[in-house]
Amino acid sequence: MSEGLTTALTIAGSDSSGGAGIQADLKTFTALKVYGMSAITAVTSQNTMGVDAVRVLSPETVATQIDAVYQDLPVNAVKSGMLANAEVAETVADRLQEYAPGYFVLDPVMKSESGQSLLEEDAIEIMKTKLFPLALVVTPNKAEAEVLSGKVIETVADMEEAARTIYDFGPAYVLVKGGHMGGAEATDVLFDGINCYPFSSPRVDAPNNHGTGCTFASAITAYLARGFELSEAISKAKFFLHNALVQGLEMGKGPGPVNHVWNVDG
Repeated sequence: MSEGLTTALTIAGSDSSGGAGIQADLKTFTALKVYGMSAITAVTSQNTMGVDAVRVLSPETVATQIDAVYQDLPVNAVKSGMLANAEVAETVADRLQEYAPGYFVLDPVMKSESGQSLLEEDAIEIMKTKLFPLALVVTPNKAEAEVLSGKVIETVADMEEAARTIYDFGPAYVLVKGGHMGGAEATDVLFDGINCYPFSSPRVDAPNNHGTGCTFASAITAYLARGFELSEAISKAKFFLHNALVQGLEMGKGPGPVNHVWNVDG
């Protein structure tokens, strides 16, 4: 490894269409000048129209991927996405407990943008009890925050209340994302255990939005790996995602992917 090279590990599912999951994470890391490494939890057969099939890898295979990275390479930050089932979630928690990453961003992926389930119900409790306490920040969207908190979210005040409930599961911070809310601005709410802080940007009415959640969480991870404080990492990640949406790619028969490399010159 070159001296001073920044790295990040993503633990997530593979998206065969390249717009979300591991592929989105690695593209985002590269665009933000971070060397990306990966541990694949599941292989999905999907495209812009939806997920056709999911093959979950064995917990042992997930564990050995994480071990292989940590036993040989420096890891500045870790991001997790699709964990698929309770066995994989528990395995990831075990390995991260062992390696204690300095920065762990947990994106509690439950469904694809097209609505297919990507997390078995019994895995949610494992995430809450064993993974949330290891996380610097958890980044649920509106639907995920509703499941985790048991609250209906319709306003920013509801987002704040849900964040307080999720915080009790043990993460250092909770970031409830407002991309699926209405209004002229997309407002995310960060809760630090005492106060709530809004992060707003103009809402982008973009048809090509495949991979938004993965991209946002991996951008936060990349900026943390590079040494930015969490609030600045979130602000920079929102700017990155905003432009990736504005310049989304017109590809496929469904919603195309965001443009992960909008800032990279040819």
